[in-house]
Amino acid sequence: MSPVEQWLHTQSRAGCELYLMLDTDGQSAEHAALTRDLGTERFRPFYSGTPAESLVPTGPLLLQIDTAQHPALQTLLATPERNWGWLASALHVGLDLLAAHWRERLITGERPNQAVYRVHDNRVLGRALAHLQPEHRAAFLGPFNSVCYWHAERWNAIDNPDPGHHPLPMDPPWLHTPTPELIYANVLFDNTRRYLVGEHTEAMAELAEQLDVDEWLWGLIQLTHLWGWQQPEQVHFLLTRSLQLPGYRPGKSWLPKPGEDPAMHFERVYQEALYWQGEVGR
Repeated sequence: MSPVEQWLHTQSRAGCELYLMLDTDGQSAEHAALTRDLGTERFRPFYSGTPAESLVPTGPLLLQIDTAQHPALQTLLATPERNWGWLASALHVGLDLLAAHWRERLITGERPNQAVYRVHDNRVLGRALAHLQPEHRAAFLGPFNSVCYWHAERWNAIDNPDPGHHPLPMDPPWLHTPTPELIYANVLFDNTRRYLVGEHTEAMAELAEQLDVDEWLWGLIQLTHLWGWQQPEQVHFLLTRSLQLPGYRPGKSWLPKPGEDPAMHFERVYQEALYWQGEVGR
């Protein structure tokens, strides 16, 4: 019996309900099959009712599953390297309450520097649980009894020491999880791609007629690293402004000048952009 099969067997014997957190990006066939067969009362769009509401059509789902024998779920379990999400269990907790727990932990930061915490990504969940001290796991997992997920090239399972409602800490410890540079770039790519497709649909469609969207986006993400533009407002400015530029890429005037640190560099380019938009002095 494989580790994930053992986990499923243990949770079922304990009388727990089973859940699937599904990242729908890249899993369109499984998404369609599961939502069709389970029915609307058995799943909740993760982003619904949050500041990320506009991303609901392409966003993750929390689904209650009766069995792991559904063909779509079997396909997912056989291909964990697709990073499609993770499994969880809970004991007599309503689906709405379970979704509300994660929604409360979805958005980080304050306006206008908010970001989506991609807890639906098994890589993010796995890094957080590997980093958290045992006494912090209950506040993170809330009403869930246990989670099972693919991380570090193997199946992992962690039980919640105190399932139930736990208020969101003022400074959630899972937000201090160290993020390897490559993983950070991948998460940033996923987040920004979803945002641009959802919020700048027409501009992205026009760009796709001329360039490879993924190649273009990766190039800009590499620029954020090269220039040290790591703050959300800096990344947002670079992406959205590039959609308006000739060739969809920053020109030579955007390059950092000798002696400019990242903050000075960004402020200069930002002010120049405002000037050319005719917004300075208004």
